[in-house]
Amino acid sequence: MNEKKSFDQLLAGEPLVLVDFSAEWCGPCKMMAPILKEVKASMGDKIKILKVDIDKNQQAAAVYQVRSVPTLLLYKNGKMVWRQSGVVAAAHLKQVINAQIN
Repeated sequence: MNEKKSFDQLLAGEPLVLVDFSAEWCGPCKMMAPILKEVKASMGDKIKILKVDIDKNQQAAAVYQVRSVPTLLLYKNGKMVWRQSGVVAAAHLKQVINAQIN
């Protein structure tokens, strides 16, 4: 039986997790999508990327105090190590992630 993991279990169960809080109606969020794909393609299994729609997951948005979208949170072993709102360039995102790997 494949149970859905809770958000907290996903954060704690992976070495590096990037959470993308976004919304369907958000223009900058749409700009982040190809950037996240590029980051995932180059980083592979080193990172797990979770996309959270704030309209469908209002409670999660409230708990993590997401005030604007996109908001990116990077977790290392279940602890938040980086947070930024707005569009983030792929090169900068890879730099932030690599700093946590090394």
